[in-house]
Amino acid sequence: EEAIWLARTVVELLPGEPEGLGLLALLQYCEARRPARRDAAGEYVPISMQDPRQWDGARLEEAERSLARAAKEGRTGRFQLEAAIQSAHAERARGGSIDWSAVALLYEGLVRTAPTVGALLGRAAAVAESRGPRDGLALLGAIPPSMVETHQPYWAVRAHLLRRLGNLGEARTAYQTAMRLTDDDAVKRFLECMSDEPMDG
Repeated sequence: EEAIWLARTVVELLPGEPEGLGLLALLQYCEARRPARRDAAGEYVPISMQDPRQWDGARLEEAERSLARAAKEGRTGRFQLEAAIQSAHAERARGGSIDWSAVALLYEGLVRTAPTVGALLGRAAAVAESRGPRDGLALLGAIPPSMVETHQPYWAVRAHLLRRLGNLGEARTAYQTAMRLTDDDAVKRFLECMSDEPMDG
């Protein structure tokens, strides 16, 4: 709440700066999903498994308005791209499906604007959804090892893609690394469950 308040203050102080609105929209999207990140027992629920009916609809609408106002300025930046990616995920709350090709394209723009490890990882995950896990793994493999050696989300995504390809041994090793790199017991239990769960078919 304090972060959102600070973002609103930035928007008020810099009314012609679209990145302020982009940051506000990004925070609003993230906060809207907070009620669904844990189940009734406190267990971790990744975004792909969250029930969008639990998302805060009013907060999502406010985020959409903030992003739309930013777009009118015609100057796209990092926070607007990150918010646009979250907007694509929010389509599930409106009864739609995620356009993974569009998400992958947004990540391409984000990587050009701000090539952080998070952007590189997100692009690989989106490409895996739109074109297949093999293409996603190829992009993961192109990330310098020094950037991801201790980056827990990298190992979780890598494990997921290896599992989808049927490389269960490598997947379990990656899951174990991901578990070792988090202090969140609920996340550890989720990753352990995914590691032990048999492949469909």
